[in-house]
Amino acid sequence: ASQTLVDESDPSQGSVITRAGMHSGPVVADVVGLRNPRYCLFGDTVNTASRMESNSQAGRVHCSEFTAQNLRRQSPSIVLESRGSID
Repeated sequence: ASQTLVDESDPSQGSVITRAGMHSGPVVADVVGLRNPRYCLFGDTVNTASRMESNSQAGRVHCSEFTAQNLRRQSPSIVLESRGSID
């Protein structure tokens, strides 16, 4: 998550600041719609990731403790910073 230029060829148009939420777990995926089909993900994992994003600070990636544990185990070089408990 970071500041991203709206148009790389014209930086004067400014940038947007992104934020993201991340959680690990099972999901169900399907294509929804006939006229304008879209690939969608469903399940508690998606809902938890959405809550992580909603509580994330601008310019940051907010992940659940479960995902943080997975990242520490699988990619120890990734630096994770605890934000503490979120109400």
